[in-house]
Amino acid sequence: MKKKRDALAASRLFGGLAAEDLEQLEEIAVERHFLKGETVFLEGDEGRGFYLVAEGAVSVYKVSAEGKEQILHILREGETVGAVPVFLGGSFPANARALAKSRLLFFDRRDFIRLIGGKPNLALNLLAVLAARLREFTIQVENLALKEIPARLASYLVTLAEEQDNEDVVRLTISKAQIAGLLGATPESLSRALGAMKAKGLIREEGDAVRLLDLPRLRALALGGHDA
Repeated sequence: MKKKRDALAASRLFGGLAAEDLEQLEEIAVERHFLKGETVFLEGDEGRGFYLVAEGAVSVYKVSAEGKEQILHILREGETVGAVPVFLGGSFPANARALAKSRLLFFDRRDFIRLIGGKPNLALNLLAVLAARLREFTIQVENLALKEIPARLASYLVTLAEEQDNEDVVRLTISKAQIAGLLGATPESLSRALGAMKAKGLIREEGDAVRLLDLPRLRALALGGHDA
């Protein structure tokens, strides 16, 4: 099991901080454990603090009036969950549940704000994380509103290639059902889009990975264009 200090040092938010800062963060971090499928918080719950994923993965999602789920984020080790209410106050704007057996570090809002007051490096890290999350939201809204499912899938694969720094093969870190939820698609429509891409020579599935056979054409499709 990864120690608290190691989990903090490896995170996007706290990485690069001095040992003294990590020690103070370790003192206010409370370990919480969740089983696969267990709720972390519900939309409307009071945002008393936020979480850091030390082990496992968490899905952040909304549920429509008709009961349809839309995944907003899938957060893995080193990423934060529910950080926005720490500064805005109020309640969580979405739901979160564990996608696997997970170990999270919880930071109480009041304790964290007291700590961050005298640490400009930590404040800058937090701004960077929130800015990246806002960019992800912007891309997702654009994809859902303006693009068809093949373009959404192409955009997802291209983004994975950038994140994994590999233009040949991308590793799928979540199930196809979860990818469908993230893209606002049904499993059936996602399967059809994957089949069409394979038939056109754009990709090849290799177990839990996808080989990108023609990245320029995928990028063109991701921009909302049509594959030649």
